[in-house]
Amino acid sequence: MSELEPLAVVLAGGRSRRMGRSKAAALLAGRPLATWVLAAATGAGLKAVVVAKPETELPTLAVPVWQEPAAPSHPLAGLVVALERAAPRPVIALACDMPFVTPALLRRLADADAGANVVVVSVEGRLHPFPGRYGQEALGALRRGLAAAVRDVVAELGALELAEPNPRELLGINDPEALLRAEELAAG
Repeated sequence: MSELEPLAVVLAGGRSRRMGRSKAAALLAGRPLATWVLAAATGAGLKAVVVAKPETELPTLAVPVWQEPAAPSHPLAGLVVALERAAPRPVIALACDMPFVTPALLRRLADADAGANVVVVSVEGRLHPFPGRYGQEALGALRRGLAAAVRDVVAELGALELAEPNPRELLGINDPEALLRAEELAAG
């Protein structure tokens, strides 16, 4: 693994309001959601860390946990911390609630044009910031974007877009009903 191989960063610092409990620790097929994402990162040959707020309930993890500040509550807060700590490496940022992301998609992100500052996937022309590869050059814009919508910040960065992944890979588990639907997908 090269020194500049991207580091997989699982973002777990959200409030999980719709879920009503920590998404990272919520069980899907008997495993915490965060471990599904970490398994995909490992399968892609990437070293991984989790970034979370100090009060975030996390399952037992076999990777380092980096703390992000308690405020602001914004997905980019964890990404900013990850880029600062991973320097000079780029990071592949993943949401902890995306259990069906595949090692193949993460590898595509890792291997995408190294000259691109940001690489994200798009489905039907809609940018998906997570999973995405973020280079150190994006750090300033990400810091400034802590008060903006994530998609707006990513669009401003002029992200390179990877063509249409399987939409299932981008499925986020945001509430108990989505977790029940994911149980059916995991079983099938």
